[in-house]
Amino acid sequence: MKPLILITNDDGVTSRGLQHLVAIAQEYGEVVVMAPDHNASGVSTSITCTRPLRVNTVSQGEGVSIYSCDGTPADCVKMGLEHFCPRQPDLVLSGINYGSNASINIIYSGTIGAVLEACLNGCQAIGFSLLNHNPAADFDACTHTIRHILEHVLANPLPDFTALNVNIPRLPAEQIKGIRVCRQARAAWKDGLEKRTDPIGRPYWWMTGKFVCENPPIDSDEHLLAEGYVTVVPIRPDLTALHHLETIKSIEI
Repeated sequence: MKPLILITNDDGVTSRGLQHLVAIAQEYGEVVVMAPDHNASGVSTSITCTRPLRVNTVSQGEGVSIYSCDGTPADCVKMGLEHFCPRQPDLVLSGINYGSNASINIIYSGTIGAVLEACLNGCQAIGFSLLNHNPAADFDACTHTIRHILEHVLANPLPDFTALNVNIPRLPAEQIKGIRVCRQARAAWKDGLEKRTDPIGRPYWWMTGKFVCENPPIDSDEHLLAEGYVTVVPIRPDLTALHHLETIKSIEI
């Protein structure tokens, strides 16, 4: 039996990044796509609980069925797993995202929100992002990397409740130096809300911000991406700071 692969994203069902990922995934198994019917960037792991969800059939062909949902990326994973996949998928993929999901971006990303939702449901899950926001971005440079990682994970299952956050530098394929497993760099978005005034004098605020990551460690995603490597960060939905448990225990009574 061919592997079953569920695919989603946060840029929407019409995204060229999604289409490229679907084309690659079809080489390895049957594909079900359940993606937002709109751009859902920056929604993290949010789910819809104040209104009903609706699904439309985009297309159904040999080996691939594509659906759109009016919810979040995490909603799409839930919907795909519970109602549109004939069995538990062998892999859940999210992307290919326009722009980086390295470092602190992982906290805000709808792409990675979908990955964590899949992980919570016991699925092998991988998020792919290309460091290019241009609508005309060339995703061909991602192909070799994605094939290599899919083949490796299908042959070597990930540990339980562990997923992968994969970021690909904005370089031609021949200039990418390799793939490195690493840790997330510490960074932040600063000065993120710009105050403006509408035509009748009322104030409003627009999300802007500057990404700040000074001197990232050499074993971190931001450093390695700048050096021309694809980065793979193992991630988990368990946010417990395990290495600080003993330190915090002094609060107990």
